[in-house]
Amino acid sequence: MENPFTFGKAAFGEQFTDREQDTKRLLANFKHGINTVLISPRRWGKTSLVQKTASLARGRRLKIVTLDAFSCRTAHEFYTLFATEVVKQTAGKWQEWMENAKKFLASLVPKISIGADPVRDFSITFDFSDKKLSVDEVLTLPQRIATEKGFKLVICIDEFQQVAEFDEHLSFQKKLRSVWQLQPDVSYCLYGSKKHILANLFSRQSMPFYKFSDVFFLQKIPTSNWVPFICKRFQATRKKISEKIAEKICDTVENHSSYVQQLAWITWSGTAKTVTPGIFESAVVALLNQNAMLYLRYVEELSAYQLNFLQAIADGVHSEFTKTAILQQYQLGTAANVKRLKEALENKELIDINDKIVAFNDPVFRLWFKDNIKRI
Repeated sequence: MENPFTFGKAAFGEQFTDREQDTKRLLANFKHGINTVLISPRRWGKTSLVQKTASLARGRRLKIVTLDAFSCRTAHEFYTLFATEVVKQTAGKWQEWMENAKKFLASLVPKISIGADPVRDFSITFDFSDKKLSVDEVLTLPQRIATEKGFKLVICIDEFQQVAEFDEHLSFQKKLRSVWQLQPDVSYCLYGSKKHILANLFSRQSMPFYKFSDVFFLQKIPTSNWVPFICKRFQATRKKISEKIAEKICDTVENHSSYVQQLAWITWSGTAKTVTPGIFESAVVALLNQNAMLYLRYVEELSAYQLNFLQAIADGVHSEFTKTAILQQYQLGTAANVKRLKEALENKELIDINDKIVAFNDPVFRLWFKDNIKRI
């Protein structure tokens, strides 16, 4: 029987739910050549949204190139990945890949490697002897291909926040923007899993990518959309779940996309015919147990002050941490220490700060924390 719920990977087809307005907006950007940045906490469905939109946008006159920068640790690695994927995904056959690599990257003398499966085992490496010329040639590659072949391109780059970790990253970002902003037939969709870093890259006036794109912050899918989706997926597999329990699934994990799908899956897998309150409660326990080892590693790496700060959030404190009563009750030290705690926990991706409101980034970690970490 087909798995009715998807988590831990991009959702496709019937497993993709809602995001109608987001899809419409992103599709319009793709079709009209508008640069886009998607920002949200981890596992809210950015990749699923981009892939869904890409499937709708692709056509004879519009090509979509997708790449994941997560493994890139240097600018050279980024350029190599960028060139490889642009060449591969703008051509139909590996013979054409080779022709395009030699034609559009001639001065770089690309070294092309093709494995047993040409469709999958294809890579390009370069010798950057003249760095200025070589970098320009790589970054202008999409526009030159688009001009030659008469179509438009959208380059979708996942985990784009990695560029902030490169040596001389500001110079690198300035170089990307200086070239990319002059490409009339190419637009970029940039997104990743570290909200606070991406927000800094694109929202701060001092950064090279400021005002580069249409920046939109992805919101959670509302319960009113999740509930019919969950009920329909159960019904499709001849099982039943009430709207009330479907709503509890959403409330328990605070509408976090990946966790809604995961908790729905655990509930579904434990159900023979109809979901009961007992089955649902067992599913919640199973979800917590499945993630317990990860959460233990989280807390083992935290200082006493950081644990105290999370305890305050778990107890419902989401702002005004520097009030004397809060500082004393949760033993947070000074107001200056609170600022350092926020920065440290945000960098660890354990908290999300939105308009000075602080919350757990992971709602299931919050549940586990409340049940397992001794109160102050």
